[in-house]
Parts: sequence; structure tokens; C-alpha cells
Amino acid sequence: MERLFLCGDSTMASYSPADTPIVGWGQVLAERLGTDRVRNHAMAGRSTRTFLQEGRLARIEPELAPGDLLLIQFGHNDGGNKPERHTEPWGDFTENLTVFLDTAEAHGARPVLLTPICVQIWEDGVLLLSHAGYLEAVRALAERRGVPLIDLYAESRRVVEALGPEASKALYLHLAPGEDVHFPDGVSDTTHTRRPGAERYAEIVQRALEDLSLLPRGEERNA
Repeated sequence: MERLFLCGDSTMASYSPADTPIVGWGQVLAERLGTDRVRNHAMAGRSTRTFLQEGRLARIEPELAPGDLLLIQFGHNDGGNKPERHTEPWGDFTENLTVFLDTAEAHGARPVLLTPICVQIWEDGVLLLSHAGYLEAVRALAERRGVPLIDLYAESRRVVEALGPEASKALYLHLAPGEDVHFPDGVSDTTHTRRPGAERYAEIVQRALEDLSLLPRGEERNA
């Protein structure tokens, strides 16, 4: 049975419910398919640069085997303004993603590129675009290398737009004062998901993997 190794940032990462109401979609995917099968190495605050610099891919590499999947989702921190994380979409971002692809393929594993989830920022009733340049870079690299692509940005954007400005808040970390002990003063976070959002996006990823014939249909169990 193939295993799924997840490389990414905070939107994909796993969290303890005792510590935060944030839930990453990779966390839910592991719950759906089993933590023995889904190895979630995503970590908050990481870009392609810092993930590689910290040796996180190098620690995964000895475990990779033929038939395994390496899911790669970056962009939130690569596009940020912190110089230690930042990459240029058509430069070192693409070069770094290529390292992930080459590493997977060297071990007979199958890399899968994902665009990042959309941010939930509305202006005058219009959901603003995000991750410009990075989306195009991921899509272009997938096409050039013949690598499976899950356009999670496009799919998550469709979900958020269908719900609208107010209802879509339930997917992300919008909390009123006193609603959660971790954020006593409330919070309005348009990037990180609560469980409803993580569940929607994990389902999108799982169904996309099934459509790509990378996972059998209907496989799901509790971790």
C-alpha cells in the first residue's frame, strides 16, 4: 500500500486540539486515510527555501519507496515579506520545487504538485486574488515535468466564492471574543482553517488523487 508524504506549510500541517483551533487539511487527510499511511511533515512558517534548508526533505528521503506519493504544497511563505523565507516564483521557488520532484523520482516515488489554498479576503463582495506568480509557476512546472497537479487554489476559491463573504468565515479562523480560550480577544485570520475548512480541502485533495488514479476510490478510515 502506497504511503503519502506531505511537504508544506501551516495550511497543510497537523496541530494538537489542546493547543489551537487551527486544523490543517493534511491533518484531516491523515485522519481519513490513517496516520500510518499519511506522514504529514508540513510545518508552520515554512517555504520551499526553509523546508529544504532545515533538512526536512532530507529526513523524508530515506523512507521514500517505489509507489509512494510525495505531496508538495508551498506558496504562502514563499510569497511573504520575510527575507529568510521569500523566494521568487520563476527563480528559486521553481528551482526548489524541482528538488522535491527529483528526490521523489530518484526513489521511484510519485511527486504531486499542489497550488496553495486561497486566502479568504473579500473587498466589496469580491474575493481577492492571491499568490500571483506562484500559482502560475507551480502549474507551469507540473506541465513541463509531466507531474500530476492538484489545483487546490482554484478548487478552494470556488468553495469560498460559492459560500460568500460571511458564510465562508466558518472555514477559516474567524472567532469572536470569548469564543475560544486560545484567542480570548477573538481573531480574524483569513489564511488558516478551522476544522470545517480543513475537512472541505482534505476531501478535495483526496478526490483529486482518486481522479488521478493515485488512490483507490472510497478508501477512508479513522486514524
